[in-house]
Amino acid sequence: MSDINKIVLAYSGGLDTSVILKWLQDTYQCEIVTFTADIGQGEEVSPARAKAKKMGVKEIFIDDLREEFVRDFVFPMFRANAIYEGEYLLGTSIARPLIAKRQIEIARKTGADAVSHGATGKGNDQVRFELGYYALEPGIRVIAPWREWDLTSRETLLQYAKKHGIPVEMKKKTGSPYSMDANLLHISYEGRMLEDPSREPEESMWRWTVSPEKAPNRAEYLDIEYRKGDIVGLNGKKLSPAKVLEKLNQLGGKHGIGRLDLVENRYVGMKSRGCYETPGGTIMMRAHRAIESITLDREVAHLKDDLMPRYASLIYNGYWWSPERTMLQTMIDASQTNVNGTVRVKLYKGNVIVVGRDSDRDSLFDPRIATFEDDAGAYNQMDAAGFIKLNALRMRIAANLKKKH
Repeated sequence: MSDINKIVLAYSGGLDTSVILKWLQDTYQCEIVTFTADIGQGEEVSPARAKAKKMGVKEIFIDDLREEFVRDFVFPMFRANAIYEGEYLLGTSIARPLIAKRQIEIARKTGADAVSHGATGKGNDQVRFELGYYALEPGIRVIAPWREWDLTSRETLLQYAKKHGIPVEMKKKTGSPYSMDANLLHISYEGRMLEDPSREPEESMWRWTVSPEKAPNRAEYLDIEYRKGDIVGLNGKKLSPAKVLEKLNQLGGKHGIGRLDLVENRYVGMKSRGCYETPGGTIMMRAHRAIESITLDREVAHLKDDLMPRYASLIYNGYWWSPERTMLQTMIDASQTNVNGTVRVKLYKGNVIVVGRDSDRDSLFDPRIATFEDDAGAYNQMDAAGFIKLNALRMRIAANLKKKH
């Protein structure tokens, strides 16, 4: 183990990474650098500094990455309308490449020769982190304690913490808490009763959204302004990317929007049941498709829809930094040049209802052609007969062949 001189640990200050910090110190007998990312998880990150100091860490990085997270990762993903397996808005998946990127930057800055994370050997995150590390720094050493140590449960972690005097904040006196991950885009829940996919989640589990039944009885209207496929303002007020998502989360949570109960297929091969709250992202998805509906060419829109599942799988499986994702992103971003305008949505009891969309410069919707009234010759309906006959030709040939048999 002596060939490793310094390790950068992705450190939250919670039970898992606090135990990992001590374990790395004891096992590798080298200097540990801690890195804590503020990506809008809604919890105070500054206590991580005090905890790391108490455990003898000399180099401590606590970075506010909220704007970068939304601007450079969430927004590009939403330009693609990315959804995994028809439902999941990829809230955990999209945060990992940013954390990996910053961790590698810190490793270079501090002269570290290894990085470490707290993802388990059963999940997707180990893949996402490590694919990111290797894509950005091919020769980096990766240490994944959950794949090396003999601490196999939360109970053994607690025993280890007690033995080594590691302070642990227990928010629940009985029963293990849900395994949760939060950032500005979503919060996820796994474990406990959710491991039985037939059981409904407890109402007390949800943290960001009220239940639709308890949401306001009056709908709320929201105007969302787009420029090149990204939201730049709400209700006429210009906002930064992170502020946009913060406001959408607040509005969506208030109206019970964005809850999801999902059994998904993990990249490592197993099925996993998780629950998610993505209030702002749910509004963003509906509104973005609405502005594209009047600004995108039909075949461009359909091609994007054809490619979207592949793009979503790349993000879910950890391939953000791959050449194929970069290639797809270039195409997607090019499609957004004219995705400008405003969408009006109505928020009501768990629903995001599009009630209007407008683009002064870039709308492809021509009311003179689309009208059911007199179009003054803008569209010759006689042309449709030949169009239909040509498109029916192959089916007519096949039908005639069947008659001969």
